[in-house]
Amino acid sequence: MKVMLDEGAYLPTRATTFDAGADLYTPRAFRVPAHGSATIDTGVHVQIPGGYFGKLESKSGLNVNHGVVSCGGVIDSGYTGSIRVKLYNFSDTDYQFQKGDKVVQLIIQPCELCGFERVDEIDMDTERGSRGFGSSGR
Repeated sequence: MKVMLDEGAYLPTRATTFDAGADLYTPRAFRVPAHGSATIDTGVHVQIPGGYFGKLESKSGLNVNHGVVSCGGVIDSGYTGSIRVKLYNFSDTDYQFQKGDKVVQLIIQPCELCGFERVDEIDMDTERGSRGFGSSGR
């Protein structure tokens, strides 16, 4: 995939050959306050092919060991701006990132591009119907 980097940005990498996610890094030091959030511009621009999208996912080590997560994000194939990441710190301690630290994973996935047709009614007679949150149990 074609990648353009702003000055100081890092090329996405995979830790091992068959990892689904490519790590994105911070081009500068920053802090995520305890019970707060911060947004970092990675300086990475990607050219995602049509029929695919990028998905941002948390780094498991940051989540499990430090309570720092990304609530994700979708990067459409037409977007060529720099990837920005919002991180949340659910711990009681500020978390300090250093320049070059991993902040999030980028996963490229296929996307089924269906059309939308407005109708007056849809078939509501399904096993689940309109039962929403919590309807499938614990």
